[in-house]
Amino acid sequence: MDKLSHRLVQMLDELGRVTDEPGRLTRTFLSPAMERANELVGRWMREAGLSVREDETGNLIGRLECPVKSARTLLMGSHLDTVRNAGRFDGALGVVLPIVALMNLKERRIALPFHVEVLGFSEEEAVRFTGAYIGSKAYTGRLRVADLRLRDTRNQTLLEVIEAHAEKRFAPPKSVHRAADLLGYVEVHIEQGPVLESKKLAVGVVSTIASQARGRLTFRGKAGHAGTTPMNLRRDALAGAAEFIIFAEAFAGARPPLVATVGTINVPAGAANVIPGETVLSIDVRHANDAACDAAVAELVRQARRTARGRQLVFKWEPTMRHLATPCSPQLTKQLSRSIRTVQGKGLSLISGAGHDGVVMAALTPIAMLFVRCRDGLSHHPGEYAAPKDLDVALRVIVDFLERLGETKT
Repeated sequence: MDKLSHRLVQMLDELGRVTDEPGRLTRTFLSPAMERANELVGRWMREAGLSVREDETGNLIGRLECPVKSARTLLMGSHLDTVRNAGRFDGALGVVLPIVALMNLKERRIALPFHVEVLGFSEEEAVRFTGAYIGSKAYTGRLRVADLRLRDTRNQTLLEVIEAHAEKRFAPPKSVHRAADLLGYVEVHIEQGPVLESKKLAVGVVSTIASQARGRLTFRGKAGHAGTTPMNLRRDALAGAAEFIIFAEAFAGARPPLVATVGTINVPAGAANVIPGETVLSIDVRHANDAACDAAVAELVRQARRTARGRQLVFKWEPTMRHLATPCSPQLTKQLSRSIRTVQGKGLSLISGAGHDGVVMAALTPIAMLFVRCRDGLSHHPGEYAAPKDLDVALRVIVDFLERLGETKT
């Protein structure tokens, strides 16, 4: 499979050069670069024998029909959008690798007894709009009117952007498939963490996508002159926020596998010579267990309130996102694990701390995920890297999985 593995690397490199921002990789929802990416990946889909279409929200859909029209469909894929200044593997690997796997089966004249759809979702990263999973939500019929009201930095609503792209009126679509017509959804993704590397393994199987909660914390004090207000009379909103950040780090650090991250800090009307009167933070909390995640958020919010009271600040908490833990299908995971052991000799089960399109797809059909080792666990960064030898292992695992799944469905 060396030739096709080499082709996979070349395809990922070529796709990684399709960007909206010269000098760095950025592809956002329905941008010009996303349109070029769909054209490029669509061409590869056709080479693998798939029919290709694009839906109104920019999802790229390649379908391989099997001779039995009444057969069920296996879904495979990931997202083609990126964060800003991204690496070339996150998302893209999960779209391109299944295409190459189907190329392998085509070359060997192996016909599967089920249909396959390879999906390149148009949005997962929540970069252009604050809501994530726009692509998979549209595909599964879970896009809501509230989502369509989201606005980008140009003050365009999601509805306006979609209608301009589709050149017609748009309403949230129904699911493309009935659950009864599907075998499941399989997503290949770089691990975005260091576990596989520490275990010296190329690939592993995901057991659960972690529970995730996000929110916005606002501390309000009183702005004042930095040179004339004594320290003991200050109501410094940023100092209160800083106290909370240190607490959050220590709190999560003492409770593995809990993680808590303050990713953004905003001081409206901040200036070098002004005591901060308001500070707004984001908090991201994740755990494999829903109850543990909720309990952690509750304690973090209680501590923020205590901090605010102690500093005579006004505190406001706004939840902005909640995704429950998403378990992977025991049956599909077992089959994928068997293929991993066949190719790699040893398997490993992992919890995904990152969210994936599988979170949304699990509401429609059983899911399974294959993680691929990435150097230093680095992701969402131009240094993101998966070695060709590891990509080869992943490719052989998916080919083996497809063939074994075919044998069980005959």
